[in-house]
Amino acid sequence: MPTKLVILDRDGVINFDSAQFIKSPAEWKPIPGSLEAIARLNQNGYRVVIATNQSGVGRGLFDMDTLNAIHGKLHKALAAVGGRIDAIFYCPHAADSKCDCRKPKPGMFKRIAETLNADLKGVPAVGDSLRDLQASAVLGCQPMLVLTGKGEKTQAEGNLPEGTQIYPDLAAVVDTLLAKGKA
Repeated sequence: MPTKLVILDRDGVINFDSAQFIKSPAEWKPIPGSLEAIARLNQNGYRVVIATNQSGVGRGLFDMDTLNAIHGKLHKALAAVGGRIDAIFYCPHAADSKCDCRKPKPGMFKRIAETLNADLKGVPAVGDSLRDLQASAVLGCQPMLVLTGKGEKTQAEGNLPEGTQIYPDLAAVVDTLLAKGKA
């Protein structure tokens, strides 16, 4: 039985995204229904982890203390609705960096697999950009595109990994996952 695990991108999936980056806890605002959707996953035995590019750190737009404060706000908001994130994996490097962790490269997903000692084959990986889906598909995750954040633009541009499923938002993804679990 595969681990009940879901991997989420952060900006555009859980919270509203910004072309100017989310640079402070005040700028972090959850998409309606996203926190409750994560809580429903938790209540049904899923582990939920985040895989997020945070190049604002590498660009000097905010520091690690600020990133930790943003994630603190996320954790607190989730706890208020009975949810939790089991781990947050992030790439702090700028876009021009030669790292292997910045999506669309699969390094972050490899780290998730190693850290959780999990086979990611078939694990739902939810994102709003092509690079989220590409990174997850390398390790055999089930790519799921949400139309929040950059999702509509991503869908319109096409070239999605084979088998990508498309949903209006994270709550709809969770509805589908939990319905399948009861099948």
